[in-house]
Amino acid sequence: MPELPEVEALARYLGDVAVGRVIERVDVVSLSALKTFTPPVSSLAGEAVVATGRRGKFLLLQTSGPWMVLHLARSGWLRWRDPLPKAPPRPGKGPLALRVRFEDGSGFEVTEAAKEKRLAVHLVAEPSEVEHVASLGPDPLDPGFTPDVLGRLLSGTTSQIKGVLTDQRLLAGVGNAYSDEALHLARLSPFKSANKLTGREVALLHAALNDVLTDAVDRSLGLPASGLKSEKKSGMRVHGRTGEPCPECGDTIREVSFSTKSLQYCPSCQTGGKPLADRRLSRLLK
Repeated sequence: MPELPEVEALARYLGDVAVGRVIERVDVVSLSALKTFTPPVSSLAGEAVVATGRRGKFLLLQTSGPWMVLHLARSGWLRWRDPLPKAPPRPGKGPLALRVRFEDGSGFEVTEAAKEKRLAVHLVAEPSEVEHVASLGPDPLDPGFTPDVLGRLLSGTTSQIKGVLTDQRLLAGVGNAYSDEALHLARLSPFKSANKLTGREVALLHAALNDVLTDAVDRSLGLPASGLKSEKKSGMRVHGRTGEPCPECGDTIREVSFSTKSLQYCPSCQTGGKPLADRRLSRLLK
C-alpha cells in the first residue's frame, strides 16, 4: 500500500510533469472507483492543473476547476504515460480504473491490481469535503508534530502501539510498512499498550518516525512513479524481511500474521528476545 513517503513522492513527481497542462478528458474505467458524481468528471475538460499535494495517504490534484482527490488503497498506483493511447479505454476486467488525458496527448493512468476494489476518486470543491480527509490525524512530518503532541495522542488510548500508528484518525500517512520500521528503530514491541510508553520511549518513537519517513521521502524524490515501489521495498529494515537477519543485531526477523496483513519485528531488538505468540492471540509484551 502506498504510504506517506510514496504519496509525497507521487505528488511532487506529478507536480513536475502535470502542472500547467490542460485536461482534455477523464475516462472512468472502473465505476466503483468514482465516489462522487457532482461535479461530473466531464467538468474537468478544459481545466488546467494548478498544483498537486498530499494529505495523509491522499493524493491531491488541484485544477482551475474542481479538486481531484485520490486514495490508492492497498494495491492502487499511478503511472505517467507520454503519449497516452488516443482511443478511450474500454471498461473491462483489467487493473485500469481511471485515465486522465491532457491536450498535448500526455497523461496518467490510475490502476488497482487487487480483486477488492477500494481505490477511491473524489471530485470536490475542497479536499476537506472528503470525509476521510477531514477526519485525518496530525501529519508526522508537520513541524508542529512534536514529541509532546505524540505523547498526548498515545496517552489517550489503551490500544496496542502498532494499531495506533496505523489509525489514520490518530496519525495521518503511516501504514503497515513504516510502522514496522519505526517500531524497530525505536526498539518497541508492536503489541505494547500505547498509554504505557514512558517519556523516553515516546521521544524515541517520535525520532524514529521522523527518521524513517524523512529518509524514505528523500530516497523517493526525483524517481519516476514506476520506480517508487522497488525503492520502498529496498529501503526496508524489517518489514517484508521475515527470516532474514536483523540489520542491527543479526537475530532472525519474525512475523505475526493476520487475516489480510502481517507485521515483522526483531525479537532481540523489540521484545526482550521473546518471539510474539500466535497471530491475533499474541499477548502484550512489555
